[in-house]
Amino acid sequence: MATTAGQAKRFQASSESPLSVLLRVALIVFFDAGAAWFIQKALVQDFIQLAIVIGIITLMFNLIFLLPKAYPFRWMAFGLGFLILFTIYPMVFTIYIAFTNYGDGHLLTKDQAIPLIEKIKYLPEGGASYSWTAYKSPDGKYALWLVDPDGNSFLCKQDEPIIAAKPGDPGVGAADSKGIPASVEGYERLNKLLAASDKTLPDIKFGTEDGITVQISTPSLASALQVRYKYDLASDTVVDQENGDIYLNERGTFTTKDGKTIKPGFREVVGLENFVNFLTSPALRGPLVTIMVWNFVFPTISVLSTFSLGLAIAIMYNDKDFPLKKLIRTLLLIPYTIPSVITILIWRGMLNTEFGVINRILNDMFGWAPPWTVEAFWARVAVLLVNLWLGFPYMMLVTSGALQSIPSDLYEAATIDGAGGWRRFTAITLPLLLVAVGPLLIASFVFNFNNFGLIYLFIGGGPPIAGASTQAGYTDILISYVYNLAFASSGRGVQYGLASAISIVLFFIVGSITLFQYRYTRMWEEVSENV
Repeated sequence: MATTAGQAKRFQASSESPLSVLLRVALIVFFDAGAAWFIQKALVQDFIQLAIVIGIITLMFNLIFLLPKAYPFRWMAFGLGFLILFTIYPMVFTIYIAFTNYGDGHLLTKDQAIPLIEKIKYLPEGGASYSWTAYKSPDGKYALWLVDPDGNSFLCKQDEPIIAAKPGDPGVGAADSKGIPASVEGYERLNKLLAASDKTLPDIKFGTEDGITVQISTPSLASALQVRYKYDLASDTVVDQENGDIYLNERGTFTTKDGKTIKPGFREVVGLENFVNFLTSPALRGPLVTIMVWNFVFPTISVLSTFSLGLAIAIMYNDKDFPLKKLIRTLLLIPYTIPSVITILIWRGMLNTEFGVINRILNDMFGWAPPWTVEAFWARVAVLLVNLWLGFPYMMLVTSGALQSIPSDLYEAATIDGAGGWRRFTAITLPLLLVAVGPLLIASFVFNFNNFGLIYLFIGGGPPIAGASTQAGYTDILISYVYNLAFASSGRGVQYGLASAISIVLFFIVGSITLFQYRYTRMWEEVSENV
């Protein structure tokens, strides 16, 4: 009698040894402890989304490894975890960032930015300034010896009132040659250079909150500083206590009515602003049109050129009588076997306008060589040539295999009917090839539409587009332009929100192109059925 799948699972679960169960539970407990620690650290650092994702993965692991019904999923549990963490989460996070102002000046959350703003101090009019000398106790507490411009001296300690004092007073050592006490009871005097390099000192308030407080403001001066900005939660405004200005929350930046701002800003949802800027901003529109046109021209020419050259070579070596075809075909595969990074860098050196070997040969032979990296036209030609070198071996391989699958009797029948070579190619070879390699051509187009590695490594998107307010070049495609906006140094700084919005637009563009091209794949299949 056949055993059902459910019975097999119950048998498998019941046959598990106590040691195996104990080990599995122990591993889950260990994993849960590590996940709890990570989630706690993420929440402290305000990485709420990451904490939620780790929590989801932890819950999934517990269900999979503790429930008998989830036994089949154990073999793919880690794959599912990595899929959620490194694929699904970045996609969701990118969508979220696209609707925010995340970027330079807005990298922090509001809860992180406000304490930093409230740490900003100022010296009020008439506020006292002192030269200072630092002392440190064995338990890490600090004290300052202050001297005002009139020569009056004071001793101040953490959380204690500031008192007037002189060298030789009780608890205060004798003065050195500069009139500074050599010691203070319970404290050791610090070297001036060492004290100035201590990054914790400027944040320490000496004195009491209800009295005068002093903070170190420069390596030589300590001042009676006051908090400049005070945040009002009820009105979501910041008040400048120096001059009374009120700063309103304007999309993640506290701004006055006359345009003054406080840094840092903070992340805030801005709705469709990034998408609107992408489509309408005059600063982006100039280079964007050029980049968009090139982004369609580049993969189109790349696919056509690599496919044409690869197919031509495949047809040439498909002839049984061609001499040394196996050796030559093997040699032609070399560009495909070498890592593309190395190949691109080699071509970058060979096509160097001033020192490249290709230009030196052309100059010796013709007295002129193309300015590959200087002029937009030649830079694009160079990119297409390098991509042709990288891509034709792959097309040669796939078309060689596809040619072997075409029945020879079709060609014999066409020859008997009087069809010439070109007619046999257009009526038999090409339609049947497109059925086999059509999806690969679509994949090649999509790959080259986002071929960041070639653009970045070979020429970095250059030469630059004159007058563009953002970092953009004539060989940039959208993905490299997004990279420049998000990570590269430029006058406007990094703009993660705008880059994420462009990435989403790019996804829909590529998706639409793919669906459109697959429609033509079905058309090729219909054509091949009539061959």
